[in-house]
Amino acid sequence: MKILEVLWNIFSNPLFYKLTLTASTPLLFASLGGVFSEVTGVVNIALEGIMLLGAFSSVVITYYTGNVWLGFLLSIPIGIGFSWFHAWASIKWRGNQIVSATALILVAQGLTGFLMEPIFGQPGQTPYVGRIEEITLPGISSIPFIGEAIGTISPIVLIAFAMVFFAWFLIYKTPLGLRMRAVGENPEAADTLGVDVFKIRYFGVLMSGALASMGGAFLSIGEVGNFRELMTGGRGFIALAAMILGNWNPIGAMWACLMFGMSEALANQLQSSPILNVPATAKPLFNLFPFVVTLVVVAGLIGRTRPPAADGVPYEKEE
Repeated sequence: MKILEVLWNIFSNPLFYKLTLTASTPLLFASLGGVFSEVTGVVNIALEGIMLLGAFSSVVITYYTGNVWLGFLLSIPIGIGFSWFHAWASIKWRGNQIVSATALILVAQGLTGFLMEPIFGQPGQTPYVGRIEEITLPGISSIPFIGEAIGTISPIVLIAFAMVFFAWFLIYKTPLGLRMRAVGENPEAADTLGVDVFKIRYFGVLMSGALASMGGAFLSIGEVGNFRELMTGGRGFIALAAMILGNWNPIGAMWACLMFGMSEALANQLQSSPILNVPATAKPLFNLFPFVVTLVVVAGLIGRTRPPAADGVPYEKEE
């Protein structure tokens, strides 16, 4: 009965829902990035590395400029540039997309870990550089319970959820989106109809870099105001799982990210519950909860979701 009391306290607390939205936001940015890339036929598991570089670069830029918004915005072209290497290797040279993306993850991990000491004078964690302040939503903040949950919120959270509908509209309601889906399903037929397969795939991968970098920037200057080594903590891979669960659709990915974000928020609340009184040595086990949920969900969906037909298949233009 004690666990039921704990769960009631958690689910009846508006803070839990705010934590859910906050935890979902970096996943949502990265998952949308995965949708853009894979709907055009390029697998991009480098989201984890791009998020890490986005988190680090936003802190570095904020550190030197003193402007958190500049740090957030300038991290976007850095993410685009980093993802370009994956696009170049996998589209132009038709390299193995998994190997290329894995290499980028390793580069990002090594680069961010190495540069912390030369730039900030200390390894492991940077000093506090500032964070993007939350805003109060007029009219909503005064509503009981709802106002406590979302009445005061980070503007980046709002941008993330706005991007869901932007991505859905672009992919399903515009000529560009039609070309993207055509290239992901049958690049040969799309090429025959005059669609530049390579340009469309480059666009998809570069968009994934922009969005994943925004997710990483939110983790650092959007939440805590500093950077910690390997602070993404596998969120890029959870974002990929959300993309699969959402069936490569922006709306579906959003619901999946909310589910994974809720699991992370629940894990945080459980380990800090005074009723459970979890020992300090056992608290790290709760951090595994989102990954366990990810494994269970993905395993249960084997054969039930369908990726784009040409996803992960290099395209070679016939002369």
